[in-house]
Amino acid sequence: MSWTRELFTRARDRMSGRLPRDDAGMTTSEYAMGTIAACAFAAALYQVITSDTVSTALESIIGKALNAPF
Repeated sequence: MSWTRELFTRARDRMSGRLPRDDAGMTTSEYAMGTIAACAFAAALYQVITSDTVSTALESIIGKALNAPF
């Protein structure tokens, strides 16, 4: 009889969050949200890098580096 009480107590404690969970990793939905966030960040970064202002600045920096006297 004691083992059933302990079993139900542990189940109740686990469901109420009192016991630590065994999962150490992310779930599938967390991976999906992380992937979407990374893609959105990459798209925003691509837009910034390919903008006229940044492109002109990069060309200027590279031009100055190539034309530097040694």
